[in-house]
Amino acid sequence: MSATELHLTHGVRFEWGPTGAEHLAADVDCLVVVDVLSFTTSVTVAVDAGTTVFPYRWRDETAVAFAAQHSAELAVGRRAAGPGAPWSLSPAALRAAPFTPRLVLPSPNGSAISASAKGKHVVAGALRNATAVGEWLAREGLGTAGTPVAVIAAGERWPDGSLRPALEDLLGAGAVIAALHERAGATLSPEAAVAAGAFRQVDDLKAVVAGSFSGRELIDDGFAEDVEIATEVDGSTAVPMLVDGAFTAVHTS
Repeated sequence: MSATELHLTHGVRFEWGPTGAEHLAADVDCLVVVDVLSFTTSVTVAVDAGTTVFPYRWRDETAVAFAAQHSAELAVGRRAAGPGAPWSLSPAALRAAPFTPRLVLPSPNGSAISASAKGKHVVAGALRNATAVGEWLAREGLGTAGTPVAVIAAGERWPDGSLRPALEDLLGAGAVIAALHERAGATLSPEAAVAAGAFRQVDDLKAVVAGSFSGRELIDDGFAEDVEIATEVDGSTAVPMLVDGAFTAVHTS
């Protein structure tokens, strides 16, 4: 059996970034996007409040037009949030912002990955809803060799634009994979098994994520609450699914 044929026997696969998502998307039934700091965490906070979230790749003038086209509010960058623009990629800002039924959330990583699986199930996963996502996948019969799932850690970007694997996304992806494996006995690819193992080995997720490169960066910039919310493990029972270009919540309980 070739390496490619062996890979196709795995019910759960794991890769990094938009390129990894594009590589696996054609061969899976569901793509789980994990961008803990902070796109998918922000999606969980928004859908918990009843908001429908439209992912968008760019934060520029085209995003303004896109939001108007969809009769939605437009989230701004973390540092631009304020009384006149309360919605941003910051989970803490979203939690404190007034309710809006429709929100455009620009994100070059999470949104780009979400767009990679046209015609497939796309779910937003995070530490906040990992068990809910794993339970939903198992209940839907996803994660078998016949209905494979790809869990994609978004990662971050170095200044030159290259992918920077991010510890928090590895742990968030591992949490989803572990939850699915425990409930469905899914066959994991070696990459997926290592991600799940990394999550299971961490005793203090809050401390590890806060001490990571991404966590320290946000805390130093004054966004410690975003890191705190991102590590509310299983604080949400919502499974945000991409339907007609927007994430809406499927609740497990």
